[in-house]
Amino acid sequence: MVRISNRKLVLLGADFVMLVACAMVAFVFADWMHPMQFSAEILWRIGLSSIIIMMAMWICGSYAKLWRHSTSKDYLRCVSGCLFGTAIAASIVMQLTGLFWILYALFGCIATIAFRFLFRRTLLPETDTPVVSENDKRVMIIGAGNAAKMLLTDLENAKMDEEHPAYHYRPVCLVDDNLSLGHNVIQGVEVLGTTHELVSIVKRENIDLIIFAIPSCEEADRQRILNLCAESGAEVKVLPFISQLVLGDTPEQRVLINQVKDLDLNALLGREPITFDKEEIRELVSGKVCMVTGGGGSIGSELVRQIAMYDPAQIIIVDIYENNAYDIQMELTNKYKDKLNLITLIASVRDYHRMKTIFERYRPDLVFHAAAHKHVPLMEHSPMEAIKNNIIGTFNCATLADFYRVKKFVMISTDKAVNPTNVMGASKRCCEMIVQYMAQGKTNTEFVTTRFGNVLGSNGSVIPLFKRQIEKDEPVTVTHPDIIRYFMTIPEAVSLVLQAGAMAKGGEIFVLDMGEPVKITTLAENLIRIYGKVPYTEVPIVFTGLRPGEKLFEELLMNEEGLISTANKKIFIGKQIAIDSITFMEKLEVLRDAANRNDADETVALLADLVPTFHHKEMPLHDEPVNHPQPITMFAQSSK
Repeated sequence: MVRISNRKLVLLGADFVMLVACAMVAFVFADWMHPMQFSAEILWRIGLSSIIIMMAMWICGSYAKLWRHSTSKDYLRCVSGCLFGTAIAASIVMQLTGLFWILYALFGCIATIAFRFLFRRTLLPETDTPVVSENDKRVMIIGAGNAAKMLLTDLENAKMDEEHPAYHYRPVCLVDDNLSLGHNVIQGVEVLGTTHELVSIVKRENIDLIIFAIPSCEEADRQRILNLCAESGAEVKVLPFISQLVLGDTPEQRVLINQVKDLDLNALLGREPITFDKEEIRELVSGKVCMVTGGGGSIGSELVRQIAMYDPAQIIIVDIYENNAYDIQMELTNKYKDKLNLITLIASVRDYHRMKTIFERYRPDLVFHAAAHKHVPLMEHSPMEAIKNNIIGTFNCATLADFYRVKKFVMISTDKAVNPTNVMGASKRCCEMIVQYMAQGKTNTEFVTTRFGNVLGSNGSVIPLFKRQIEKDEPVTVTHPDIIRYFMTIPEAVSLVLQAGAMAKGGEIFVLDMGEPVKITTLAENLIRIYGKVPYTEVPIVFTGLRPGEKLFEELLMNEEGLISTANKKIFIGKQIAIDSITFMEKLEVLRDAANRNDADETVALLADLVPTFHHKEMPLHDEPVNHPQPITMFAQSSK
C-alpha cells in the first residue's frame, strides 16, 4: 500500500485546482471558436480529466521528490505526464472538442511547470535556510553516482514522513574522487571535494553522519575510505556491496535508505564477503544426522545455526560447557519449534567411552569437530590439557567416526598450526596429522581439515576484549605495535567448514584466501573510532609485549604444502603430506601417557618430537603464578 504524506496531499490538491482552472480557460477559448453548451456534466468531465492527468503525472514521477530540488528533468516529467494524461482523458471523456483537449494540454503543461518554478523561486528560495530541527543529523554522502542520487531521493522523501527512520537526516554535501564532479550540485547538494579531503570536510561542515554510497567500490579503495571515515570521528553507515543490494524494477522497490547499515569491523576487512555454493551445502546436510562437537562455542554454535537452515534429519550438539549448550539449544528451539530434531548432550571429547555411547546411539552421518582449547597463553602454562582435549579428543572422535562409518568428518584447525611456536598451535597441527593419518588408511569416512585465521567476534578473539576495555574506559591492550593477523567473520568461517565438507574427497586441508592481513593496532584504533572516541588521547592504547608462544605474523600454509585451486576462487587445498602410520601412532601413545601423568616438561618435549615444524619459544611451563611484563610503551600519537 502506497502511503501519501500530508504534504504530498496538499501538493496534489494544488495541482487539481490548477488543472481544473486550466480546463475552464481552455473551455472558454474553445467555446469562442466552436460554441458548446456548458453544463454540470461538462464540469464533472473536467474534474475527471484533471484526476486522470494527475495520475499520469504520478506515474511519470512528478511527485517523487521535493519541488525545492526540481530540475529540467523534473519539469520534463510534468510535461510528459500532462500530455500522456490528456491523451488518456480524451479517449475516455468524450463530448469535448479536439481544440479543447489541445488547449487543455498546453495550458496544463505551462501551469504545472510555472507553479513549480515559482514555488521554488519565491516560496522556497535557494538562499533561504531550511527549517532545521535540533535533532537533524548533518549528512555527508561518499559517492556522487547513481546510488548517491537514489539515496538523495530517498532522503528527500523521508523528510515528508516523520515516522521514517531517516526523517532527521539532512544531506549537507557529497564527496567523490571524480575530479570532473567538483562543486557540481546534485539534487540541491554540492560535491565539496574528494575522499582524500574527507576528514577536513567533516570538521569544516560539522558532519554528524557519513553514508558510504559506492556499493561497487574496489576492495582497496573501500578499506582506505572507511579508515578515513573512522578517523573523522563521525558516525558511519554503509551501503552493502553491489552483490548484496536489493534493486527492484519500480521506484518503490529501488529504496536504498532502508539498506544502509551501521559500519562494523567486518566492513574494514578490506575484501568482499566470501560467498559459497549453498546448493552444495544443502546437498551435504539435507536429510543427514549432523553432530557438532563444541557445539556451544562461537564457531560450533554458528555451525549449528547454519546446518539448521538446510533441513537436516537431526542435529546433535556435544559440549562440555552446559551454559553455552543450553543457550544455543533454546535459541534454535524458539526459532524452529518442533520443525528441528535437536539433541543437546553434555559430554567431553576426552572421554572415549562416553563419546562411543553417543556415536553408537545416534549414528551420525556428518561430524564437525570444533571442540578444542584455543587460548594460546593458557595452553602454554597447561600444555598437558591441550594434549588431552585437542589431540586425544580429536583422535577419539576420528577413530569413532571411522568405526561407525560416518560419511564425512570435518576438523576445524587454525593458522597457528603452521610452523607453530606455541603448544596450542602444535596441538592443532597434531590434530591435522591425525586427520591425514585416518584419511590415508582404509576407511569409508572422508576426513578433511579446514584451516583459517582469526575469527572476528569469536570466543578468545581480540574484538570482545577491546570492546570490554573501551566500554569500561580502560586502556586498550595490544601485545605489539606491529602484530599482524588474518581475519574472517564467524559466518564466513562456518560456511568454509560446510563448503569443505561438501567438496571433501578425503585428506585435504582446505585453506581460505582471506585477503591482506590486518594490523591489530589499526583494528584497535578503528574500533575506538567507531565508539566515537579518539585513539591515544581519549582511549590509550597500551603495548604489553608478546605473550608466551605468540608470533608477529601467522602463516596459512607450510612450506612443504602446495596449493591446489578449487571451483571457489577463494578456497584452496593444501597438498596431503604422507604420515608414517606406525611411527606416528607410537609417538602419539607416548605423548598421551605423558599428558595423563601431567608432566608438563615431558609433554612439550614429546609434542616437539611428534610435530617436526614445532619450534617452541622458551617460557615457564608449570601452573605457577607468572609476572606479566609491564607495558613497554604507549604511543602518544597514531602509529600510522
